[in-house]
Amino acid sequence: MPLAEVQASSADVADAGLGLGVAILTMGDRPAELSALLESVLAQHGDVPRIVVVGNGVPLPPLPSGVQGVEVEKNLGISGGRNVALTALREQGDVDVVMYLDDDGLLPEPATFQRVRQAFADDPELGIVSFRIADESGATQRRHVPRLGARDPLRGGPVTTFLGGGNAIRMAVVEQTGDWPEAFFYAHEETDVAWRALDAGWRIDYRPDLLLQHPRTSPTRHAMYYRMIARNRVWLARRHLPAVLVPVYLGMWTLVTVLRRPPLAGLRAWAGGFTEGVRTPCGPRRPMSWRTVWRMTSLGRPPVI
Repeated sequence: MPLAEVQASSADVADAGLGLGVAILTMGDRPAELSALLESVLAQHGDVPRIVVVGNGVPLPPLPSGVQGVEVEKNLGISGGRNVALTALREQGDVDVVMYLDDDGLLPEPATFQRVRQAFADDPELGIVSFRIADESGATQRRHVPRLGARDPLRGGPVTTFLGGGNAIRMAVVEQTGDWPEAFFYAHEETDVAWRALDAGWRIDYRPDLLLQHPRTSPTRHAMYYRMIARNRVWLARRHLPAVLVPVYLGMWTLVTVLRRPPLAGLRAWAGGFTEGVRTPCGPRRPMSWRTVWRMTSLGRPPVI
């Protein structure tokens, strides 16, 4: 469906009241945090959204009434688990916007869902909203602000990517551009979705008034971090960039990685992941248009870094 028709259809739905869905993945290792998150979701003002919790390779604890649990036999990764939740929400129907929340997050403000509904209802070109992530002290890590030069986490506006731990995506974007890239498993899956959405003409906004409280963490806590971040970055470039930009993008990120001085074991894992990304299938190649390249550049983040 052409973007204009998709947006017109979305606007009609917005006038009638947007249906919200919430997707949460869990590995079963944070039951207290999951319970607190669900309490904060159910305490939101307005209509109760459709809520799906996916046990990603683990059994689920008892869930509150009205919350659908889906257990899968093995860990499908972030992308695979989100697609399981997405399928369940599609089957429930009447979901126009899907929110993805980390299971150790918390929504401290009960008006968050109302603001999400209003944001999408007011702007039919808005495809994705990125929440502000802050720890218990109210501080936001620099890596959690989705733009370069991220010194002020309270400054919102259009961006070129979004945060996986707290976001909302219009269902029309998913239906037009496709589901989460399951082969990615972990790392850069949000960027893959963001680039597809931008190339289809949708806008992504960073909204600091939509707050997800989340413990301060480091991405390197994941044993697979260095390998996956390298492999998936190569896949991103191969899938979405014009051919001339692929070596520029990968060269820039190789330089950035070296300058960050990872531990030797991490650098070896990164090199192995990079090689894997070059040698293995990355999925269908659909390079973005040069118009999208210019649009991302005008937003302060050209697709070379």
